[in-house]
Amino acid sequence: MSEQRNALVVRGGWDGHCPVEATDRFVPFLRHNGFAVEVSDDLAVYTDAGTMAWVDLVVQCWTMGTITDEQLAGLISAVRAGTGLAGWHGGIVDAFRNSSAYLQLTGGQFAEHPGGFVDYEVEVVPERAEHPIVAGLDRWALHTEQYWVLTDAGSDVLATTRFRVAPDTAWRQDVVVPAVWTRRWGEGKIFVSTVGHKLEDLDQPEVRTLTERGLLWASR
Repeated sequence: MSEQRNALVVRGGWDGHCPVEATDRFVPFLRHNGFAVEVSDDLAVYTDAGTMAWVDLVVQCWTMGTITDEQLAGLISAVRAGTGLAGWHGGIVDAFRNSSAYLQLTGGQFAEHPGGFVDYEVEVVPERAEHPIVAGLDRWALHTEQYWVLTDAGSDVLATTRFRVAPDTAWRQDVVVPAVWTRRWGEGKIFVSTVGHKLEDLDQPEVRTLTERGLLWASR
């Protein structure tokens, strides 16, 4: 077991992403890996300077909702100082649409999931296949929401997904978008996976593996 670190799980927002049940899947893993875990269902925790200085990793599962300037400043300040930020699906890339600074922090924003639940694949970027988050993984199939995200070039994309053109699609060529990425912000590290609408998605072995690895990678 590694040296003790501190994790803060922040969960809430839209109930459809099961923020309590989803994050509860990873709390035992964090504890097993030497983290003291604190859980908050209130974004006001981001304004608690003592807590944010204490924490090595923030695991956020908060879909939609709004965040105040003071709350966001607390989160961004902590990340810039070295606190890691990690999350999946709407809990991290469909949060706080009112805040452009939050979108800049995470480097991506959910735009749409065409077709609702669909069959699709996630594929590891060949050039990043040795990264510790995706090492040993290749590609895997899912039947769930496929996130079309808007992103920037400041992230390290580890895996992608392809939206295929069809006679009834508005797009006229295949579109490849990031599905898993990491990002550096100041001294902090950020991990994002777009997979995780259903609890069963998080239980899929490839998804579980990369999510657990991503949490450890992002931590201070």
